[in-house]
Amino acid sequence: MAEPMTTDFTPWSALAGGALIGLAAVLMMGLHGRIMGATGILGGLLRLGNPQDWALRAAIVAGMASGPLAFFLLSGNAAQISQPVSLAEIVLGGLIVGIGVSYGGGCTSGHGVCGIARLSRRSLVATACFMAAAITTVFVVRHVVGA
Repeated sequence: MAEPMTTDFTPWSALAGGALIGLAAVLMMGLHGRIMGATGILGGLLRLGNPQDWALRAAIVAGMASGPLAFFLLSGNAAQISQPVSLAEIVLGGLIVGIGVSYGGGCTSGHGVCGIARLSRRSLVATACFMAAAITTVFVVRHVVGA
């Protein structure tokens, strides 16, 4: 039998990360009147349009990507990242998520954080679907496939 999968969940770091995401969403809405949906921000960055809008999107993506560097500078330790799957599986997963984002009209940050806060029915349904799919996937991977 396969060895059970372990996770390194730490409630305090999860709480801090969630608080920072919430703060970013509030600041984005308060300062720019826009929803902090990561996929929409990235998608708009790939379309060259309004230079001010592009600069805001570029700054947000750069901020997201610089997280490991900030962690290193503050702690002196490199972030430990494990990759338990192949590059092909990561690419396939990214494509599946991209398709889901397109059909779902947004990503988990847009619907789950911002949409629910605005009491959007569409976001409530989308988030319920995200969570049901995540719960089902974990159950199948851990208990049916046995990984």
